[in-house]
Amino acid sequence: MDETWVRDYTPFRIAGNLYYVGSYDLACYLITTPVGHILINEGVAASPAMIQAHVEELGYRMQDIKILLTSQVHYDHVGGLAEIKRLTGAKVMIQEADAPVLADGGRTDYYFAAMGPTFTAVQPDRVLHDGDRIKLGDMVVTVLHHPGHTKGSCSYLLTVRDEHSSYKVLIANMPSIIVEGRLTEVSSYPAMAADYEYTFASLRKQRFDIWLAAHASQFGLHEKHQEGDAYNPEAFRDEAGYRQEIAGLEKQYRDKK
Repeated sequence: MDETWVRDYTPFRIAGNLYYVGSYDLACYLITTPVGHILINEGVAASPAMIQAHVEELGYRMQDIKILLTSQVHYDHVGGLAEIKRLTGAKVMIQEADAPVLADGGRTDYYFAAMGPTFTAVQPDRVLHDGDRIKLGDMVVTVLHHPGHTKGSCSYLLTVRDEHSSYKVLIANMPSIIVEGRLTEVSSYPAMAADYEYTFASLRKQRFDIWLAAHASQFGLHEKHQEGDAYNPEAFRDEAGYRQEIAGLEKQYRDKK
């Protein structure tokens, strides 16, 4: 396991009621509301204690988390999900195509199935689809189904506000490729190439003020924010960086298609 996945990182306010509560590289996001909170991504099995410490350091209570989401059902993003659900009693919501994999602990993952279970199985409370709107208090999070990396990979769109402005935020699931060889040769995921094609087309169309991703390294967190920096949503605008990252990943896709 990459040590940056469990290396501590000081939590901070990204923009408005959106906070970073993950590790040095595994990005976990807390969206706060007066009636409870939403957590996107739960890290590896060792992550819950760190996430809880970060939530509390920001002045919030872990028990007030009401909804648990994830970018993708791989052990580096859902390894801590079962424990965080136990701690909070929050509802687990997962995209339809990833729901069976979450429910069997990764046994039917198209890539990691040979390893057996890679995380504790969790039964979802709600199955999500492209375009679904998740509501909590005055917050609305829109689901964008972006398959390829997993069959149910998702990005999320939301708008947050601070004292001066509002920001449309895209938490993008970047469509990196983990398989060897040609995508069309993956018998356990025959629609993979078509799914990547769809996802790249969708990602190119997205419009936002701020973009983030499931890994800090994917959106250059450590170039945009140093621990202890003052609140600065403007640091995360970077549309050029987004377009460059998508273009680079799409080239990898074209080479393996």
